[in-house]
Amino acid sequence: MEEGGTAAISPELYKAIITVVDDRIKDIRVTREDFNELRAIIAELASAQARTEERMGGLEEAVERLAQAQAKTEERVGGLEGAVEKLAHAQAKTEERMGRLEEAVERLAQAQAKTEERVGRLEEAVERLAQAQAKTEERVGRLEDAVERLAQAQTRTEERIEELAEAQRRTEEKLSDLATQVGKLSDSIGFSLEDVAKVVLPGYLERHLHIYVYDLERKFFIVDGEEVEINLYGIGKRDGKEITILGESKSRIYEREVNKFIWDISKVLPVIKGEVLKVMFGYLVHPSAVKIADAEDITLVASYQR
Repeated sequence: MEEGGTAAISPELYKAIITVVDDRIKDIRVTREDFNELRAIIAELASAQARTEERMGGLEEAVERLAQAQAKTEERVGGLEGAVEKLAHAQAKTEERMGRLEEAVERLAQAQAKTEERVGRLEEAVERLAQAQAKTEERVGRLEDAVERLAQAQTRTEERIEELAEAQRRTEEKLSDLATQVGKLSDSIGFSLEDVAKVVLPGYLERHLHIYVYDLERKFFIVDGEEVEINLYGIGKRDGKEITILGESKSRIYEREVNKFIWDISKVLPVIKGEVLKVMFGYLVHPSAVKIADAEDITLVASYQR
């Protein structure tokens, strides 16, 4: 700073001050001490002005820095606003997804409740099945006991059947021997099985079939030029209606004898009018003959039947 402190005052201000001072000097009389005091005041004002301008410069620089910082701040704030906007969108989407998740959780909770309800019903059903199974096992146990008893009874039955079969076999052997003996006897005394049948059959037919026949005889039929012999033939009555008896006598009647009889009478039946009784008489009737005789409606009579 120059002497008197004038270097810091601008020329315009300095001239204004000098003008004011000159005008004041003209009006008043100023002592040298007052003048020097005034000059000191002016110098101090100039110094203060210089400091003020210096501070103003610093303030301008600070303001400039503040402006730059403000610009950067605004730029950052703009970026933050963009980020906040993005966050707001993301938050909205998150809330939307959260809403959907809450709905899904609600549906899951409802489904879980229904599942638990169904599981409860299944547990009840399983309990009922377990009880039914227990009852079934109890019944199966009783059935097993019953089957065991039946098996034992079946074993005993089979043993008895075997005994009966053996007895039947012995009986058939005895009857066979008896038939042989009767055959030999008839040969020796001239009395045939056919004669026995003629005596026995009428009484049997009356008692069991309510057929009244007075006589049985041997008869020959001519059918299509062929002679067919029926050794037991007769006309009887049942319930007031005539019935023709066509019969055959065999000492032992097996399946083959029944088949032959069926074949013989099949030739005669077309020429017989009215109802017909088919009958076979013998000393022994074998079980093999019964089945086929029943199927053909043939009555089998053994000599020991009454």
